[in-house]
Amino acid sequence: MKNLLLTLFAILFMQQLSAQNVSISGKAIDDILLTPVEEATVYLSLKKDSSVVNYTITDKEGNFNLNLKPINEPVFFRITDDAIGEYYTEMESLKENIQLGEVKIGMTIGLNEAVITGAPPIRIKSDTLEFNASSFKVRPDANVEELLKQLPGVEIDEEGKITVNGKEVNQILVNGKPFFDKDGKIALQNLPADIINKVQVSDTKTKKEEISGQKASGNNASINLTIDENKNKGFMLKALAGYGTDERYESSMMLNYFKGNQRISILGSSNNINSTGFSMNEIFDNMGGGRNNSYWSSGDGSFGMNGMRFGGGSGITQSHLGGISYSDTWAKDIEFNGNYFYTQSDSKNNNFTRQENFTPNNIYTSESTSKTRNQSFNHNINTSIEVKIDSTSSIWFEPKYSYNKSKSSNTFLKQTWNEVDELANENLGETNRESLTQDFSNSLNYYKTFRNKMEFSLDYSSSSARNRSDETNRSQTYFYQNDQADDIRNQLTQNRKKQDKHNIESEFGFKVMDSTKLYVGAELEFKNDRDDQFTYDFDDLNQTYTDENEFLSMQVSSEFQKFNPYLAYRVTKDKLFISFNAGTQFLTQRNYGNYLANKYYVKQNYISPSANFNLNYEFRNQLKFYFNYNYEVGFASAQQILPIENLSNPLNTIVGNPDLNPNISHSLYAGFNKFNMQSRSGFNFYAGGTYNSRIIVNYREIDENFASTTTYKNVNDTYYMWAGFNFNKSFSKDSHKFRYSIGLNTNHSLNKGFVDGQLYEARNYSLGPRVNFNWDFGTYLTINPSYNLRYQITQYENYRLDETSNFVHNFKLMTTNYWPKNFVFGNDFTYTYNSNIADGFKKDFFLWNSSLAYNFWKDQLTFKIKVYDILNQNTGDRRTITDTSITDVQNDVLKRYVMFSLGFKLDKFGGGGGKRRGGGSFMFH
Repeated sequence: MKNLLLTLFAILFMQQLSAQNVSISGKAIDDILLTPVEEATVYLSLKKDSSVVNYTITDKEGNFNLNLKPINEPVFFRITDDAIGEYYTEMESLKENIQLGEVKIGMTIGLNEAVITGAPPIRIKSDTLEFNASSFKVRPDANVEELLKQLPGVEIDEEGKITVNGKEVNQILVNGKPFFDKDGKIALQNLPADIINKVQVSDTKTKKEEISGQKASGNNASINLTIDENKNKGFMLKALAGYGTDERYESSMMLNYFKGNQRISILGSSNNINSTGFSMNEIFDNMGGGRNNSYWSSGDGSFGMNGMRFGGGSGITQSHLGGISYSDTWAKDIEFNGNYFYTQSDSKNNNFTRQENFTPNNIYTSESTSKTRNQSFNHNINTSIEVKIDSTSSIWFEPKYSYNKSKSSNTFLKQTWNEVDELANENLGETNRESLTQDFSNSLNYYKTFRNKMEFSLDYSSSSARNRSDETNRSQTYFYQNDQADDIRNQLTQNRKKQDKHNIESEFGFKVMDSTKLYVGAELEFKNDRDDQFTYDFDDLNQTYTDENEFLSMQVSSEFQKFNPYLAYRVTKDKLFISFNAGTQFLTQRNYGNYLANKYYVKQNYISPSANFNLNYEFRNQLKFYFNYNYEVGFASAQQILPIENLSNPLNTIVGNPDLNPNISHSLYAGFNKFNMQSRSGFNFYAGGTYNSRIIVNYREIDENFASTTTYKNVNDTYYMWAGFNFNKSFSKDSHKFRYSIGLNTNHSLNKGFVDGQLYEARNYSLGPRVNFNWDFGTYLTINPSYNLRYQITQYENYRLDETSNFVHNFKLMTTNYWPKNFVFGNDFTYTYNSNIADGFKKDFFLWNSSLAYNFWKDQLTFKIKVYDILNQNTGDRRTITDTSITDVQNDVLKRYVMFSLGFKLDKFGGGGGKRRGGGSFMFH
């Protein structure tokens, strides 16, 4: 395999070196001012169909150099700038280098007075980078994700993370509105590329920045997909059903309806393969472990979608999902967007865990087995309404509601041994839990400008959460190293939790100079938390849980208030943005407790500065720099600060500490990023960290049975630092494309804590290099190998161990073959090796997934055979290293199965008269 990859790379590299290219070069200048024109779009297109052959942009001196292969047919050459004008000419062929010298850009000027139509492939407009989708060729059945991969500066890694010119994309919109949610992953997988007109990339703004027109203060990017006007009326339908070995099955459906500003989307799915079930990817569809980027999934089998977690966590999950999304413009000035999801999941898992626990004087080992089942039933409603009151003011309103009902059961056995293999304690039993959680949150933003250029904004947010749970616990805990009494329980515990939070902020802005504003504002926050726990012992006489256990029952609550008046100074220019915010925080927290008929009360008052600084600067050569600093203060929770014994866990008693002081931290990050349009290369360097001048940590004391008593202490001077870089470059020759990216991330931390009453220090170092290649051989074959390494080492002071370390290798190879016609053959191969997995756990494994699809009946139907884990080696083993332990975990995972599925796709736009690229009133993938 290694030799094959090296050979392919060498062949492609030699082709790049040996290609006899020609070039068109020159310098673009303003026709009137005779000054260089920077960032003008330069491109060459074929006369016969206006398809783009190649493109670039001018540098800061107006120079350009467009490299191409020789062309023996008529072409158009064009330079365009939205503000200044354009230049174009027609050439009968292109067989040798052409030096145009100084080219004047202005009113329409052409050597041969040719007339060409169509938008340039790239436009740079203020803070927005715009791609004309029709200028980038993709397969007729490609989705939006495939289109994005063709755009210069856009990178999509194997986990679905998107970056544009070094900035990570955290928001994807369709016609300016969320498509189910702002992460947009559903849109990428399910919308066809050929309905997209423009792809617009800009800096992501907060809602306050958006409605006030302020420049973005963050360093993330946002993508807006605009739909062709003649495609913005019609519907798209996708459906899939499959059944396989081991009673595995999948099913999914999505229907989208567009009509101008109105969009209605409906989706549904059901499967038992650890998937949300609606990616409908052309290769692996919903198969867990395949190329499904519409949702996130973790190594333990849990999964989620659009920021919502559902499923029972580890193990094998059967899930059902249904949802509807609706967006529209009402009365021209009211924008509405809303969606509803229902999700249901049932997860089953068998777990084995082995943990080495370190103390300053010894090491003890715990092993546990458990059998769990988790069932979840969820309703989520998200809406947003934006009203433009007039040209000077607008209001935005976003209410959300979620309802979650869950049931879980757990049968467990845990044993702990000392260093000489003597059994110290044993804990076994069964728990059953039912809970109901309801959350409601709301955000309101109002913004207005006045004739004197003064601004006013008002932001209000609130959240309210209610949780009630009932848990039965039948367990036995035995202690073997002294005469400590065994702990036998048959109990019912009722928990009732409430949390209410309100935050209001008002701000006035005054114009100081053309690019400078001064803001005066104040923030007010209220938060109330309450946690009531009542435990009842089983009454053998009445066969019910009626006897309240006063040692395991308590009531804890807290009230928090913050008042923060501040001044802010902001500078906004074309290439520069500076924001400095400073004020004074007045913090108060009152903590109440009721335990064993005793009342507890601890009040904390604290006055501290508030500070935030943000800087973004763009150099002339497309190099961008960003920097952020933030100062934070955080109180301990009521449970941490009230001196109440929590005896819920017989192996770990927890007691609060009323002498705790608040956490104080300083956080900063900075970075550079650059993308060179001419060389098709870009890089991103980033670094940051958090310094905790004071932080709250656990203080543990362990007896000879290895049962712990935990309280909390303050320690000073801990930190966490991180840094990394990414570099990517792309090449093209004829219809073949090659892209590669390399990266490195590293972090270092100093942690402090107490074990067995002694203070220790742990210094952690982590290093993670990675490399990724992608070959597109025309439209027939895609090869994507990647490799990453994670190395971690931890060094201790005042500890039993001096050092621990491990490294993990991960190699992936993804191939997709689109030949012969109507066939798609995909393979995903992953090899993982962990150097330091404990005995009894598998150190390495291969995961190989394969899929063969056949499109027929005018490409409306797709029959597919998929094989998951061909080698039957998938494993749920993983290792976690912390300051005080090394934990090896083994969970149930999906093993080899074969899935047979049939998919159906149908699109119709333009009221029967719309045509996709390639013709026809129906759109078939």
